Amino acid sequence: MALLIIIAIILVLFFWSLRIAQEYQRAIVFRLGRFESIRGPGLFWLIPFIEREQRVDIRTKTVDLEQQETITKDSVTIKVNAVLWFKITNPEDAIIKVADYNKAVYQFSVTALRNIIGQHTLDEVLREREQINATLQKMVDTTTEPWGIKIEMVEMKDVEIPEAMQRAMAREAEAIREKRARIVKAEAELEASIKLTQGAKEMEGSPIALELRRMQMLSEIGIDNNTTTVILMPSEFTNAAKSFTELVSMKKPEE
Repeated sequence: MALLIIIAIILVLFFWSLRIAQEYQRAIVFRLGRFESIRGPGLFWLIPFIEREQRVDIRTKTVDLEQQETITKDSVTIKVNAVLWFKITNPEDAIIKVADYNKAVYQFSVTALRNIIGQHTLDEVLREREQINATLQKMVDTTTEPWGIKIEMVEMKDVEIPEAMQRAMAREAEAIREKRARIVKAEAELEASIKLTQGAKEMEGSPIALELRRMQMLSEIGIDNNTTTVILMPSEFTNAAKSFTELVSMKKPEE
């Protein structure tokens, strides 16, 4: 009877000490307080009352960094938040070298985000977001690597700018667009004047070209329903009339 009781106790302890770790889990086993091994995934066994386990999830985790109010390099107060992705690459270090790796990663990431925003101007934060993300990822990953944690990616989500600064940026953008429009218009007028000058020089050496242009203008005027008729006199007639007028004016004083 006593033997059966002992066997029953042994069986209970044996099955009670069996553990199952999922594919995405690892068990850090301590024997009498000292690190023994990493076990899992699958079925494994612990020595009753001597060994204990602590499990970690090695899947990629997503952390939302709450909105931070910080000052840029050019003294503009903005609010920015971000998202961070990390995973445990060394379960032993993640448990032994840091008390709470989730909290440690979060707190350092928030601090790094504030620091890196303070090193850039507002324009750089808005334009060079990908570069800032890469720098922030490298900064956090360098610190968390000894903890057995890999920072896979960091992305800034929203950058909130004060309303006064938004209005100032809108006015600046409008002024830049107006400047570009004026430059384009001036360049178009310059190009048109150059083309007109070239055309005038060509017509000056070819009276026939000038007459053809006049005829073309008449056809263009006739396309629309106009009530006014415009008659263009050939240049020879105009020059002859001008010469005749000058000749008459010269003879009058002699008479």
